[in-house]
Amino acid sequence: MTPDQLILALDMHDPQEALRWVDRCQGRIGTFKVGLQLFTGHGPELVKEIRKKKAEVFLDLKLHDIPNTVVKSIEAVCQLDIRFLTIHTSGGRDMMEAAVQAAARFPQTTLLGVTVLTNLTSDDLRELGVDHSSSGQVLHLARLAKSCGMKGLVCSPLEVAYLRRELTAEKMVLVTPGVRPVGSEANDQARIATPQQAIADGSTHVVIGRPVLNADDPDQVINELLKD
Repeated sequence: MTPDQLILALDMHDPQEALRWVDRCQGRIGTFKVGLQLFTGHGPELVKEIRKKKAEVFLDLKLHDIPNTVVKSIEAVCQLDIRFLTIHTSGGRDMMEAAVQAAARFPQTTLLGVTVLTNLTSDDLRELGVDHSSSGQVLHLARLAKSCGMKGLVCSPLEVAYLRRELTAEKMVLVTPGVRPVGSEANDQARIATPQQAIADGSTHVVIGRPVLNADDPDQVINELLKD
């Protein structure tokens, strides 16, 4: 596994702690994910500080709104020179097509369509009124996203090989959260696999957070991933 394939989720409150993790891991981690927790509290300024360190940023906002609102949000955050930005594929065709058109002005940023969150099971989807299984809903939304011009998707590691085969999406960026090294706790994730398995199945990047952040020796965890 290469550093570029690893994304570290900066799931914490303290922006200074986040910046310390960037300093600690830069060179061994290709991209650092800023999610709602950090962005809501510290916003664009934190992203700018990370970019000053020449580190790549994955802004995981999972935008989901009417097309005009999503377009305006994309135009605002893509000016921060980010590598990845997430939107929800369940926002529908009009929203995704508008998002793709807006993001085209920022070629350094790859839009990622979130299919089904990795904590949701088929039972959860049925409770929400979705007739598909989790894998069926992922494929349904992935096909829709591809038809809208999306070049990247977020999916669980259990669906990576499936999407590669069904979409014939050799060039599609597939970012995989819900990865857990052998021996790690699942926490609140339901559809998980090891990072090595996700990459072997065709994931281009894996997102890892708590197994590194909460480890007794985070550097050892990262080094073991890079050895494989």
